[in-house]
Amino acid sequence: MNRRQFMLLLGSAGTAARALRAQQKAMPVIGFLGSGSPDPNAPLVAAFRQGLSETGWFEGQNLAIEHSWAEGRYDQLPALAADLLDRKADLIAASSIPSARAAKSVTSTVPIVFVSGGDPAELGLVASLARSGGNLTGVSILAAELTPKRLELLSELVPQAGVIALLVNPNNPQTEGVIQDMQEAARAKRLRLHVLKASTEGEIDDAFASFVQQHAGGLVVEADPFFTARSEQLVALASRDAVPAIYTRREFAVSGGLISYGTSLAGAFRQAGIYAGKILAGAKPADLPVQQPTTFELVINLKTAKALGLIVPPSILGRADEVIE
Repeated sequence: MNRRQFMLLLGSAGTAARALRAQQKAMPVIGFLGSGSPDPNAPLVAAFRQGLSETGWFEGQNLAIEHSWAEGRYDQLPALAADLLDRKADLIAASSIPSARAAKSVTSTVPIVFVSGGDPAELGLVASLARSGGNLTGVSILAAELTPKRLELLSELVPQAGVIALLVNPNNPQTEGVIQDMQEAARAKRLRLHVLKASTEGEIDDAFASFVQQHAGGLVVEADPFFTARSEQLVALASRDAVPAIYTRREFAVSGGLISYGTSLAGAFRQAGIYAGKILAGAKPADLPVQQPTTFELVINLKTAKALGLIVPPSILGRADEVIE
C-alpha cells in the first residue's frame, strides 16, 4: 500500500468515525437520576422503559439511557445531576423529590420528569399541578400525604397501642411536614407519637433499639428511597423485635413485612416514561400537567400477622388489594 492509498484509507476511517458520532448524537439521551440503589428499583426502571416504549422510544434503538444512583446519599445528587448534563442528557428522569430538586438546581432548560412523593407545587418544583410554568413536570404519588392514613390502618391492627413510632430520614426535605401531619393524626386518635430518625444502616439499628425501649406498639415507616433500599434490613429487624410495622410499598409486605399502603409505583414510573417520550417527541414540560394517582394498593401479610399474634379485622381484609398467606 502506497502513501496515497494509506492517506485515503485513513481519511475514510475518520469520515466513518465522524458519521458514527453524529449518529450517536442524533440519538436522544435520558439521564436517569436515582436517589436510591439500582437493584431495589429495577422494576421501576422497567416500568419507566415500558412507558417510553408506549410512545415509540426504545433503549438501544432510538434512545440511550444513562443511569446515576446516589445510594441514599442525597448530598451527592447535585453532582450526579451535573454529570448527567456533562454526558449530554437531553432529559433528566428524577426518581424522587431529592433527585428532582438536585436536577432543578443545575439546569433551568433541560426538561426534567419527576416522580414526586409529595405535592410538587408546595415543594417548589412546579408553579401548579395544572401548569408547571418551567422545565419540570411528572407524577405525584402522594406518598407523604398518605402517612396519616397508614397510622389509621396500623391503629386498627394494634388497637391496644398507646404509643406509635414514626421512622423518618432527616435528610428528606419532606420529613418535617410528615412529622407535623403525623403529630396531628396521632393527637386526633389520642396516641403518643415517638419520632425515630435514621439516615444510615447503623442508625436504623439504633432506631429499633429505641423503639423497644419506648415500648411502642407499632411503627410507621416514612416513604423514602433510603428505606426502600434497606427494605430487607427493616423487615428483618421488625421480625426479630416483633414490631408491627406499616410500609409504603407492596414489596415490603411481599418480603415479610406486616402491611403496606401506597400508590402503585410501577404505574407512576410508567406514566413518567410516557411523559418523557412525549417530551422527546416535542412536547413542552410546561404544557403537561402533573399527574396524580387515582388508585392505591393495600397489601397484608397474614403469615406475618399470625407470627405477631395479631388478628386482622374484617374492615382491613375487605379493603385489601392483596392478601399474602
